[in-house]
Amino acid sequence: MKRQEISVKKLLGIIEEKDRRIAELEQQVQWFMEQMRLSKRKQFGVSSEQTKIEQINLFNNEEEETHNLAITEQERIEVKAHYRKRTRLTTDKLPEDLPVEVIEHKLPEEECICLECGSELHTMGKETRDELKIIPAKAVIVRHIRHVYSCRNCEETSDHTPIVKADIPEPVIKGSFASPETIAHIATQKFMMGSPLYRQEQEWKQNGIEISRQTMSNWLIKACENWLEPIYEEMKKRLCEHEVLHADETVVQVLKEPGKAAQSKSYMWLYRTSGEAKHQIILYDYQPDRKHIHPEEFLKEFSGYLHADGYNGYYKLPKKITVIGCWAHVRRKFFEAMEALPKDKQSTSNAAKGVTYCDKLFHLEKQFALLCPETRLKEREKQSKPIIDEFYDWIRKLNVLPKTHLGKAVQYAQSQRKYLERYILDGRLEISNNRAERSIKPFVIGRKNWLFSNTPGGARTSAVYYSLVETAKENGLNPFEYLSWIFSQAPNLGKPGYVSTFADFLPGSMKIPAKVFIPQSKRTEPEKYAWEEDE
Repeated sequence: MKRQEISVKKLLGIIEEKDRRIAELEQQVQWFMEQMRLSKRKQFGVSSEQTKIEQINLFNNEEEETHNLAITEQERIEVKAHYRKRTRLTTDKLPEDLPVEVIEHKLPEEECICLECGSELHTMGKETRDELKIIPAKAVIVRHIRHVYSCRNCEETSDHTPIVKADIPEPVIKGSFASPETIAHIATQKFMMGSPLYRQEQEWKQNGIEISRQTMSNWLIKACENWLEPIYEEMKKRLCEHEVLHADETVVQVLKEPGKAAQSKSYMWLYRTSGEAKHQIILYDYQPDRKHIHPEEFLKEFSGYLHADGYNGYYKLPKKITVIGCWAHVRRKFFEAMEALPKDKQSTSNAAKGVTYCDKLFHLEKQFALLCPETRLKEREKQSKPIIDEFYDWIRKLNVLPKTHLGKAVQYAQSQRKYLERYILDGRLEISNNRAERSIKPFVIGRKNWLFSNTPGGARTSAVYYSLVETAKENGLNPFEYLSWIFSQAPNLGKPGYVSTFADFLPGSMKIPAKVFIPQSKRTEPEKYAWEEDE
């Protein structure tokens, strides 16, 4: 009898172990299926994470509260107009201030005879057709001839002859034939258009000009050390005077980093002003690793709010810096959890509900966009705070496996709660760190072309050039014209007719000439969130 009981217990134990193993394997199969679906989507699907705003209707009991904003009817109309649905331009428009080259097409004099009566024909009207003509960049040699004067009378009668030289502007690099425009062109081609120096070398060669990539690299580095780094330091000083900033980082490969293998990761950090700043500043900072000491050192003069992602290095910064979390990252994790499910289960899943909670918060931010910071703060406390509380109450009751995509999304949201809720503390703060992500994107796109930096010095030079190019773009300046102006003015700093300090080169300076600004378009676009952008 006892043997039978032991045998039964043993069999039950075996069955339990098999059941446990089956459940474990089912979870693994589910995880692999999710990975396969996500992999297929990344490879073959669209990159957009956009969802329909109608999902907000899942919360029918709150629909009226969402639209009960404490703003005037006129403001409500303005908000709706500002965030109208994006439409495509159906016609292209040419700038009105472009020079016009007129070509007249006339009949030869011998053909200006009427075929009916033989009388002379006259012009009764004209038909006009406009074409946009592109003139490729051309190179010219600018030869500076400096006149040197002396006195003939002194030459004949005196033992001392005074010599006077005409004024001549200092070159951007002494002993070099590089002009301000040449270095600006090379810089914008690489750091704005993503064209590596070896490609530019081939382009120069096609025009019969042989300039090696090494020479171009030396020009960029020398011009940066002499003239751009002081401007960069002025921009950094101005950046840290603001009370709200954004930060992000991305990897970069540096081949000859001391003490590191060529395949190891280095990092390009980004710091920028927020939407409340009148003049935007975007700065890149190269560092060999991702340690928190780098943002701590860069921001040592800064005190205020810092928007960042979930990297815990930011949470080790001094107490004078208050880190603000990013709801776009929360949404992305729930979106990926939703995309990992079969299509017929996506819309009714808990992951979709998590996305919808986030969408509702972002939808409110669009409605608050035109409000002043004080009013925006009140509306967030009134409308956004209850949604956040309900969201966290909902995920607290969820029973999900921690290793699933939904489990990871829930865990991320819970671990980041105190940082995510902080955007409600001040009306100047933003719901996401998308501003920094958009600013680091040009560097990521450029990295796909030039792939790596050869030395740490080259990486630091790239950081300075990207800083000036992206700051120029953000402030409506033409990067080529901006750099050309800097390289012509900076070597002659303080001279009559030139700027007096490096601070005069910063965005917002009254010394920046009109030709540096990009002609303003009358057409405005609503700001897009990260998942709404095209690749």
